[in-house]
Amino acid sequence: MNVKGKRIGFGLTGSHCTYDAVYPEIKKLVDAGAEVRPIVTYTVQNTDTRFGNGEDWVEKIEAATGFKVINTIVDAEPLGPKLPLDCMVIAPITGYTMSKLANALTDSPVLMAAKATLRNLKPVVLGISTNDALGLNGVNLMRLMATKNLYFVPYGQDDPVKKPNSMVARMPMLLETVEAALEGKQIQPVIVERFRDE
Repeated sequence: MNVKGKRIGFGLTGSHCTYDAVYPEIKKLVDAGAEVRPIVTYTVQNTDTRFGNGEDWVEKIEAATGFKVINTIVDAEPLGPKLPLDCMVIAPITGYTMSKLANALTDSPVLMAAKATLRNLKPVVLGISTNDALGLNGVNLMRLMATKNLYFVPYGQDDPVKKPNSMVARMPMLLETVEAALEGKQIQPVIVERFRDE
């Protein structure tokens, strides 16, 4: 399904090294005609790392989407009843946020937006980036994969030798994953050999 005219929430969590891979995907959605509403966790907006300053990333995302970031739980709540989304994306979604989503915890703007979207029986697309997908967080990943209305950007091990438990989504497949999710379909294959792409 085409994303033109669709209202899409785009949530970012604290996998700072993945922002460079995610930013072009935000622009692709906008260029395809979607209305993209950016939502960030407190970590995204307040943390400066070698991958960039939080404030700079917020400004860049706002410029790309044309909307101010939603950065509080209170501001994210209306995405359910008053300003419903056609689809919610969380990319990158860290293992930390993934574990909270899998256990129904809502303590960030991104999780509130996801909960509001699921309440409306609309799709939520996850682009994982976690060093622990094949470790203790594996149970949370599998719980989410078995949950109705959750869809995954295809993902694989990004460094199976040095980081054997780490898995990261193929972010360039985000747009087509969203298109499929809007039709109630999970793009396949969902588990891929990601480390060979780069």
